[in-house]
Amino acid sequence: MKPPISIKTYSSTANLPQNWNELAIDNIFLNKDYLAILEKSAPRNMFCHFIGLFKDNELVGIALSQFLDLNKMESFGERDKCVKTAVRNTVFKNFCSHILIIGNNMLTGQNAYSFSDKIDKTQGLQALKTASKKLEIIFKNKGLKVHITTFKDFPIEETTAFQQAGFQNYFQYSTQPNMVFNISNHWKSEQDYFDALSKKYRDQYKRARKKEEGVEKRKMHLEDIIKHEETIYDLYYHVAKNAHFNTFFLPKNHFRTFKEILKDKFLFYGYFLDEKLIGFNTLIKNGEVMDTYFLGYDESVQREKMLYLNMLYDMIAYSINKGFKKIIFARTALEIKSSVGAKPMEMYGYAQHTNPFADLVFEKAFSYLEPTVSWKERNPFK
Repeated sequence: MKPPISIKTYSSTANLPQNWNELAIDNIFLNKDYLAILEKSAPRNMFCHFIGLFKDNELVGIALSQFLDLNKMESFGERDKCVKTAVRNTVFKNFCSHILIIGNNMLTGQNAYSFSDKIDKTQGLQALKTASKKLEIIFKNKGLKVHITTFKDFPIEETTAFQQAGFQNYFQYSTQPNMVFNISNHWKSEQDYFDALSKKYRDQYKRARKKEEGVEKRKMHLEDIIKHEETIYDLYYHVAKNAHFNTFFLPKNHFRTFKEILKDKFLFYGYFLDEKLIGFNTLIKNGEVMDTYFLGYDESVQREKMLYLNMLYDMIAYSINKGFKKIIFARTALEIKSSVGAKPMEMYGYAQHTNPFADLVFEKAFSYLEPTVSWKERNPFK
């Protein structure tokens, strides 16, 4: 018989076990430093807990949970104004406004947990299911009833472990794919990437690069981020509020906090036109993987200068030059990311409504409410 797993939840990184980072060695997004960023600058409608799993008093698993209170959201996204959107917003406010996530709602990919080889994945997932129930009680004691508990974002090969861990009563869902750019071993420079493109996409590259003439790209340091904080937030907020669907908005100090804590592992690039900041993008070094993070731009300049496409090319060029193996381009803007060479990777999640009656219709409601995005996959390479 397997020894039982004990569970501890923490609301402060100061209280985490000393050897926490030993289990986060393969994923910066479970590392104490990153968790400290969440602690200091999470969205105002998000509460984070950090979960430790113990076997014989030894730390054998770590996980992140986020509680979202959608009642604190002014807007869920302003791009789609229609009856369906209005219905969706009403349903979310009244029946789905308190969401408990095992995972990270601010990123795409498996950033939920890490287990040591002292426990198998099934055992770890069973313990996390128990941990989610404990967290429901914690929030209930604060007067916050959890409506939905969800475990997100897992590749297809992880779904078997969830079934074995007893998640059959949860609704398995798949939303927009994670766009992943794999860097060829043969590429050593941006020119190698360009040479691998077919003529149509080499022409696209040349057209975009020509359009951005006059735009200056600058690597921004902490003092620069602080100096331009108001403009940075305005550029970010413009892009965020025009997304299909939003469950949070970053606080103004988020990028400053990131740079303060992660230092050179967090890259911030500003794009200037006539000395005015017109856009920015951010990258996070995660071992051999480069994760793209939030960006922002001035819409009036973006189209004319093909700013977003040029940002994608810049991220690719930097990642090739620095020897990264892949880039996580995440969700949104699927077709344009596909046009530069990113491939879709289906991600799966598990969700359950805490009300048994609501849970019966949850699957149908989710399918109706989840924004659908039609796009065409591209293959830009020869």
